[in-house]
Amino acid sequence: MNTREAELERIARQYHLNDQVPDKFIEDICQQHCCDWLQTLIAPSDRVIELGYGEGITLSRLAPRAGHYTVVEGAQSLVDLMREKHPEVDAAHALFEAYRPQEPCNKLLALHVLEHVDEPVTLLRHLRHWLRPEGELVVVVPNRDSLHRQLAVLMGLQPALDTLSARDHVVGHQRVYDLASLEADLLDAGFEPFDRRGFFLKTLPNGMMLDHSPALVQALNQLGDRLPVTMTANLAVRARLSS
Repeated sequence: MNTREAELERIARQYHLNDQVPDKFIEDICQQHCCDWLQTLIAPSDRVIELGYGEGITLSRLAPRAGHYTVVEGAQSLVDLMREKHPEVDAAHALFEAYRPQEPCNKLLALHVLEHVDEPVTLLRHLRHWLRPEGELVVVVPNRDSLHRQLAVLMGLQPALDTLSARDHVVGHQRVYDLASLEADLLDAGFEPFDRRGFFLKTLPNGMMLDHSPALVQALNQLGDRLPVTMTANLAVRARLSS
């Protein structure tokens, strides 16, 4: 096991496979809400590749809608769990940078991926070869300009909007994007962004939301749909291959 694989196993066991993480219910509700939108993008004929298993929420929601569904995952423990729970899905154990699909896909999902990897533009250039010419890439990342980060800076709780928190380090974040820097990386890698969306009205860090009810978290997701993209906690961009 190399250094990167060991780090992925650490994240998997400390976070994804750990039922004692107190704020996971917040993230799960947010993922479910995002899937309400993602499932509108998937057609029965689609070949879909998703980067990373995570909690398996996206896979569970979207795989039944697609013609073929592949998940590429670098942590062996998560691959084993995926193969046990979803034998109908093609579970590929590989680092993203080393993987090449047997057939290109027409929907490629990089959901909460680019903030984790060492070289996001290099990875995005590699992902170009996974897509059919008419295909699209869907990217979701945390937003540097989220209201909760702006409040934290105003209150002196963190020095800058892009400061990584203790939680960021636990889950392996290496950076945080704003919309301009995300689209700059996509353009640099040869993609053309054509649709933007924001998710979740977040005014507090997760650690201060632990007493929020699931209904309140869901309502904050619904309110986020009414906000300008740049004010929400997460950014979503759809992009096609540049001509």
